[in-house]
Amino acid sequence: MKTELHVPSDLKFLTIVEDWLLGCLKVELGQSVDWSKQSNRLRLVLVEAYSNAVRHAHKDLPNAPILIRLELQDRDIALEVWDSGDGFDMSDYFAPSPTDKQEGGYGWLIMNRLMDKVEYQLQVNGGNCLKLEAKLPEIA
Repeated sequence: MKTELHVPSDLKFLTIVEDWLLGCLKVELGQSVDWSKQSNRLRLVLVEAYSNAVRHAHKDLPNAPILIRLELQDRDIALEVWDSGDGFDMSDYFAPSPTDKQEGGYGWLIMNRLMDKVEYQLQVNGGNCLKLEAKLPEIA
């Protein structure tokens, strides 16, 4: 299954984005997934990805849409969040240290802990792509 959502760069659409993702997955996978465990994980990752695109990539481009693509093969999820901002140079990122009491910078760390694979590509086909991949476990 492949699907995509074009959504405005506005955090008021966050619930729509979350419901779209979980709705698509639930239609395809039904009760073969423990949604009580997986939905919070997926919501947190998507909230991080979408809100970063809105607040950082599109801070000067409020009318630019964000494209979210979802591909599901068996139980493997590939989620892409595309923006048209300047992009983020990953060589400038340093994971926050618990002793620093840093306010920001935890999103990348959270996404990497919750997903199997996280990639960020600058300026691909005119946009930046954050790709998140995970395998959803079957109910034991």
